[in-house]
Amino acid sequence: MARPRKFDEQEAVEAARRQFSETGYHGTSVDDLSRATGLSKGSLYGAFGDKEALFQHVFEEYCTSADAGAAARLEGPEDEALDRLRQWLRVPEGFDGRLGCLLAKTTAELAWQNDTIANRSLATFDTLFDSCRQLVEQAQRAGHIDPAADPEALGGLVVTTHRGLEALAKAGVGAQTLNRIADAAIDSIAQPIP
Repeated sequence: MARPRKFDEQEAVEAARRQFSETGYHGTSVDDLSRATGLSKGSLYGAFGDKEALFQHVFEEYCTSADAGAAARLEGPEDEALDRLRQWLRVPEGFDGRLGCLLAKTTAELAWQNDTIANRSLATFDTLFDSCRQLVEQAQRAGHIDPAADPEALGGLVVTTHRGLEALAKAGVGAQTLNRIADAAIDSIAQPIP
């Protein structure tokens, strides 16, 4: 009979996610994961399999969370859709974004050599593009964005701005600067109120 686990699996997954976010897949050793999670190598292997299996688990959970966040942003009154786009781009004061986004980091590091990662990354980006397109359409119906504008292109612009802001945050650009850029991006697609 297998012995019951004496650790919180979700806490271990979150610790592994922080480690992978900080050092990337290739830059993370099993020793690093053991230190980060507080688990022995044997416990890590017993619970999650090898490093790749643990990473796949972490990455899938991260992408699933991103998908859920995108769906949640669609909820709410149409006349607040532009504000929801703005809030997605903005960062709170004191935010330290140096770890960056695991989706962006993983896509850059692994998608070119791993079809599973490439496909999951693309599916998550497609979800982000689609949710931003839908938010633009909501804002168009509410009269906050020109109804003649291309919602797919504007949604893509918002996603691309988000990715760029994450890269700037990782480089250490402060929240105040990032938020001025975020506001300028949203203001640039907003229809002036007469």
